[in-house]
Amino acid sequence: MGTKMNEMQRVKREFFTLRNGLLGDLLRRQGLNYKIIFGLNIPQLIEIAATTPHDAQLAQQLWENKTTRESLLLAPMIYPKEKFTLDNAKKWVSEVPTTEVADVLCHRLLRHLEYANELAQELAGDENDLVRYTALRLMFNLLPNNVDSTLLAAQHELSKNIGVTAPISRALIEEINYLKEG
Repeated sequence: MGTKMNEMQRVKREFFTLRNGLLGDLLRRQGLNYKIIFGLNIPQLIEIAATTPHDAQLAQQLWENKTTRESLLLAPMIYPKEKFTLDNAKKWVSEVPTTEVADVLCHRLLRHLEYANELAQELAGDENDLVRYTALRLMFNLLPNNVDSTLLAAQHELSKNIGVTAPISRALIEEINYLKEG
């Protein structure tokens, strides 16, 4: 346990060293409600992930640190893909607090899993708007596979006219139309 805690402390020190107060303030003004926002950008987090052990326990500790934006963004980058179960995936998706976290979770972890398409299809029918957003984002990451089912899901979601899912639904439909033309 001590080694994991030391690694967690090292990660937090890196967050602090790279902090960007201006970006952090901008993100707060845009409505992000984290207790702590260091203001790191995705390339900085990717650099930290490259020097951090890809360890399920450490990733889970980071994920459970819901008060810190960067912890939630780094966790999917370091969780070993082969150890991330379907139950883990469903739990994490149900806990996604923002579209930014959903985007990173899908791009850095979920799309690489053998059950990614089945997960996306199942989540597309969820009651929670952010869960459905995550499903659509995952479908986007899986294109050009499953074009017909993805198109149906995006059209269905767009018909609901929900603020958080409408833009991703429109973008998916446009991308699929482009793929079908080519």
